[in-house]
This record gives sequence, structure tokens and C-alpha cells, in this order.
Amino acid sequence: MDSQTVHPAPPDIRQGTGSDFAQLSRKVADAGLMGRRPGYYAARIASVAALYVGGWVAFVLVGDSWWTLAVAAFLAVVFGQVALLAHDVAHRQVFRLRKASERTGRIAGNAGIGMGYGWWQDKHTRHHANPNHEELDPDLIPDVLVWSRNQAHASTGLPRLLGRYQAFLFFPLLTLEGFNLHLSGVRSLADRSLKNRVAEGSMLFAHFAVYLGALLLVLPPGMALAFLAVHQCLFGVYLGSIFAPNHKGMPILTGDDRPDFLRRQVLTSRNVRGGWFTDVALGGLNYQIEHHLFPSMPSPHLRKAQVIVRRHCQELGVDYLETSLITSYRQALASLHHAGAPIRQPVPA
Repeated sequence: MDSQTVHPAPPDIRQGTGSDFAQLSRKVADAGLMGRRPGYYAARIASVAALYVGGWVAFVLVGDSWWTLAVAAFLAVVFGQVALLAHDVAHRQVFRLRKASERTGRIAGNAGIGMGYGWWQDKHTRHHANPNHEELDPDLIPDVLVWSRNQAHASTGLPRLLGRYQAFLFFPLLTLEGFNLHLSGVRSLADRSLKNRVAEGSMLFAHFAVYLGALLLVLPPGMALAFLAVHQCLFGVYLGSIFAPNHKGMPILTGDDRPDFLRRQVLTSRNVRGGWFTDVALGGLNYQIEHHLFPSMPSPHLRKAQVIVRRHCQELGVDYLETSLITSYRQALASLHHAGAPIRQPVPA
């Protein structure tokens, strides 16, 4: 079978006791997996920074040539790796002190790739607290797509227009995700509760000015527009392809559906099988279950933690899902198609 579970029949998602996670936490701590990895992150930050600088040097050297679109594709992947680093920084996996984490996160997010770090961190924190909860997870807001049949029944406007064929439109729509991140970061600056608004805004607009200025300085207008489109669209597809396998197609909670912490995280998450290439390409988020249980665990420890977590879930009779990357996309798209079914049904005369 392509999907691997450790329990054939998932238990009721509401059952369980809080002590189950405490027992697991002790096992993980005893294995030394919560310890920091400064050497690993120093090497990773240096590698990504070198690729980032090297990409822009290549952009200048290639200059007025259509080969610049290959550089755009390369930089799309590098931008995705910067986003993954910002993710680890936000979860306090890299630095012990909060100030160091926040400063590095803003430099990587706002200045590096034009993503509003403060806005994203707040959104992502709320997602971790209530993954796949229809009312509480900001990643399930039906702003463009509908994620459940309840949302489909209540949909209007764009979600209703797209919902009929949303499974087929999902990956094409990801080409807009990079632009959406930029726009959301700018819009968040209007929120007075956003911390360090001045610093966030200054870095964001400095990124946009330098980025667009470089394109127009090195390339003719038409080629600059093509570079921007290829770079930003592939960046969005890469980001979406990283995050889509994690929760889409997994159980969706509603209302008072709030199981204990361990089950809330495990039963709504999916792991993706693979070797070192998958670990690098997905930034360790292929171990989504372990990441959600222990968000501050350094990403290189997640593979080792998986053995402990999977065995613990098996002992408890808690369903633990792990699939191939292709199967995860298939399940996510099937879920989207299922969610949009009410929109496809003909309206009674």
C-alpha cells in the first residue's frame, strides 16, 4: 500500500487523556532530541545565504538574455529555502533568545523575500494551536477555496465561483501565492497591534524597491516582467507544494471538537516519506506530525523523533498517517473535490 498507518481503524478523534503527550514528551527529552543544533543551523544559514547571493550574482552576470529565466527558477527555490529557515527561526529552533529570533526572522522574511514576518508568525501560531479546525485555523479560511462541505454550502463570491473545479485549479492558483504573501504582509502594516510595524514596513518596502530596481536596471522592461512572473509564480508553487501535503485532506474539526493535544496534532497531520532530498526540499516539514507535537525541535532531529512518536501512537491505538509525496497531493486534491461537491450539485427548480 502507498499509505502507511500504524492502526487500521482511526479512533474517535475526541477521545484521549492529557497524560499521553506528557509520556511521549519524556521519551523524546530522554533521547536528547530537544537539544539545539547550532552547528547545523550555522551551516544551513551559510549555505542558503551563499545560494541567495550567488543567484543574484548570476542574475547580473547573465544580464540581458533569456537565460535569465533559468536564474529566476533557481531563485524561486532559494526564496523557498529562505522561507523555510524563517519558519524554523519563528519556532525558536535556531536561537535561544527571542530578540535574536525576531531580528533574524524579520531580516530573512521581510528583507530577504518580501514576506511580512510578524503577520505570518501570528497566523502560523494560531494554526499550530488549532490545526485543521474549521473556525480556528486561519489556514482554513475560505477566502479563495472552500475546505469543507459546510463552507461550500455557505460560499459566495470567488470561493463559490472557483469551488466547482477547485481541485483542478489548486496548483495553477499556487502561482499567485508568492504575490499573496507580499500583499498580505503590506496589508498587515495597517494593523496597529502588529509589533515592530516600522521595522517590518521599512524592510518590506526596501525589499520591493531593491528587487524591482534590480530587474529594471539589468533587464529591458519585457524581460524584467517575464523574470518577475517566472520567479514569483514558481516561488508560490514551491511554497504551496511544501505546505499542501501537511494537513489538506486530513480530518477537519468543528465547533467544540477539541481533542487532547496529542490527538489534535497527530490526527490532523500527515507525514511524507522520503530520503535526504525530501528532507531538504520540504525543510523537515515532511515530518509534520513530529513538528506539530514538538514545534521547537530542531528539524534535523525530527527523523529520529519519528521512530519514538510512531511507536507511542501505536501503543495508544492512535492513527498515524504517512504517505508518499504524490499520494499526499492526491489525497489533498480528492479532499478539495469532495468539499466542492455541494457547489456542483444543481439547484432545485
